[in-house]
Amino acid sequence: MNSLLDFTSKGIYCPRGDFYIDPWYPVKNAVITHAHADHSRYGHQYYLAHHDSEYVMRQRLGDNIKIETVDYNQVINFNGVKLSFHPAGHIPGSAQIRLEYRDKVAVISGDYKLEDDGLSTPFEPVKCHEFVTETTFGLPIYQWRDQKDIFNDINNWWKVNQEKGKTSVIFAYALGKAQRIMKNVDASLGKIYTHGAVENATEALRKTGLQLPETIKITNEINKKDYQGNLIIATPASIGTPWMKKLAPYSTGIASGWMMLRGTRRRKAADRGFVLSDHADWKGLLQAVKLSEAETVYSTHGYANVFTKYLQDRGLNAISLDSQFEGESLDSEL
Repeated sequence: MNSLLDFTSKGIYCPRGDFYIDPWYPVKNAVITHAHADHSRYGHQYYLAHHDSEYVMRQRLGDNIKIETVDYNQVINFNGVKLSFHPAGHIPGSAQIRLEYRDKVAVISGDYKLEDDGLSTPFEPVKCHEFVTETTFGLPIYQWRDQKDIFNDINNWWKVNQEKGKTSVIFAYALGKAQRIMKNVDASLGKIYTHGAVENATEALRKTGLQLPETIKITNEINKKDYQGNLIIATPASIGTPWMKKLAPYSTGIASGWMMLRGTRRRKAADRGFVLSDHADWKGLLQAVKLSEAETVYSTHGYANVFTKYLQDRGLNAISLDSQFEGESLDSEL
């Protein structure tokens, strides 16, 4: 079976349809899996994305970008190639891209997770012949606890900080992770304040109709005492910056899959680490591959080589790809 995909220096390309999926460099036709900066880049002539990605993409790339948006499972025809978006469960608007031409089907996962986070449209398995999967956390050590347990930990940490007269500052991606936190924490405990970048992304998602609790953008006009006992959601880039001084006294926490690694929290000088990722863990990756029923599996970014070797040892036709995707970086403003 000839592949529907060509893996080029600009990214994943569908020659028959003449479009790229999440290209790294400017192209004419860019199909975007989701609005994170490493997948949705500036400079393309035409963009195609899910409806829930539009406001964030316009906010980040400019309101004048030429973008067409679609619903999940809506079929678009590109030169005979049937293209459709299917829920990836990563962040609101995230999608797996399904391509069909004659009797061949390929699926590009983008970033995804199988756990329903209560925020994003849950992951939908899509059967195919070729499956391109991310492998950000493609090692057996990465196995996530149920998010209910994680949010119980976050709520308890917030309560303890309140009793000590401290502000709780949790660091998370501005897009996706931040809204997942505000959606799932116990908002009855106090007010939720946000870093400017977090609030901008939140406003863009509210425009899509996403229901989120009330948040307050941090400004110079807010009295320092108002933060005490409340929760602040800030970006990882805020760690250790002068911006933090206005929030003291505080306790800090980081929400990331990397918190499973010993030493990561210490290196970032945070008080707590919460293992909360918007990417699939080891079991989730294997489950997604199994559900796809793919004959060929391509692994990209993260631990692609390790994951590919594991699949090969179990008799699958697996191939590792080079990538410029960042996955989950603690230093990113994604």
